[in-house]
Amino acid sequence: MTRDDEGGRPMGEERNWAGNIRFSGTVAHPGTADEVRALITSGGPVRTLGTRHCFNDIADTTGALIALDRMPVVREISPERDAVRVSGGLRYGDIAPWLEAEGLAFANLASLPHISVAGAVATGTHGSGDAIGSLATAVRELTLLTASGEVLRLHRGDPWFDGAVVGIGALGAVLELVLDVEPTYQVAQRVHERPRWDAILGDLDAVTSAGTSVSIFTTWQRTDDADQLWIKQRGADDLAGDLPARLGAVPAEVERHPILGVDAEACTEQGGVPGPWYQRLPHFRLEFTPSAGAELQSEYLVPRGDAVAAIEAVRGMADRISPLLLVNEIRTVAADRLWLSGAYGADVVGLHFTWRPDEPAVRALLPDLEAALPATARPHWGKVFTLDGAEVRRRYARWDDFAALRAELDPDRRFVNPYLERLGF
Repeated sequence: MTRDDEGGRPMGEERNWAGNIRFSGTVAHPGTADEVRALITSGGPVRTLGTRHCFNDIADTTGALIALDRMPVVREISPERDAVRVSGGLRYGDIAPWLEAEGLAFANLASLPHISVAGAVATGTHGSGDAIGSLATAVRELTLLTASGEVLRLHRGDPWFDGAVVGIGALGAVLELVLDVEPTYQVAQRVHERPRWDAILGDLDAVTSAGTSVSIFTTWQRTDDADQLWIKQRGADDLAGDLPARLGAVPAEVERHPILGVDAEACTEQGGVPGPWYQRLPHFRLEFTPSAGAELQSEYLVPRGDAVAAIEAVRGMADRISPLLLVNEIRTVAADRLWLSGAYGADVVGLHFTWRPDEPAVRALLPDLEAALPATARPHWGKVFTLDGAEVRRRYARWDDFAALRAELDPDRRFVNPYLERLGF
């Protein structure tokens, strides 16, 4: 077993998925709600852990780190068959095949099926699609165990609901969620190579609406064209028409990984072959290490009206970005009303950066990148960013409302950690 050089502990036991964060507290694996309550109310700081697919210290604390992976498994379909109740510690990849066997589906999945439901929802994590909201928009009920030990159930439409869903771990432990589902469907995925940037930016709306889910991948090693255009479409038909050709793109002759030169074995099937929604909407298969493995990530979500300017700003920094970059993915998310969502109040375009695992160099670059992006860009809560707390707060219209909700549910600041302190809590 590989050991941590400084502490002699097993690698991964007290680290995040990427290995760049060493957790400061003691990890506990409660098996019941009463055990979670005892940990929360025993005194001292506390945070909850999902699958640790975060790249900053959002989940860290010096006290108790509550992992929900050993809680009882809850998977219950509503009588109307339009919703499913699940335990927060489950991964999407644990739920999706079971849903498919029941003839049901989620409207959306993120790039990775490896992430926990509670963690993904709490950070506003998303997939891609002009008409598809983040994973948090599927939540219709949330069960929180708060700092007082109270079980709080919030339903869509309740006064606090829109503030609590994307809760960045500040409000309590998310034990269960009820999520919207729909009848199962199939998706076909096609990859096109070398679309021209000028053509993409000349009609970005046409590009992102070419499929149910569309992603543009590039390493910025060239600034005239991107590397790949991935189009996922419900059903078997290719509804993009001649758009890829008008962009100067050509169909990929073999299956591709988003990162050039990496074997595509870990990726979901391409080539326009229809398959179940959960085997096409993610970029990566559950049984493989996703993406590159050794990496860092940042993401900024900008309103669609600012998207072209944001991409041009990144394009203008290509010579500085590309040496640190594994791949940049550009994708879309529909607007919502969740207070701390990156898509609050506006359809957004996400600029997602998968970096080489050189955190000092990445952190040295990010202030210049953040300054070049439009002042409307909101950083993903679980990824690396350097914007100061005051500037982050300025970009959320309901920030003060969330701060009041946090103070109401956690007056003793049990869930507040250094990450939240930097945001002003």
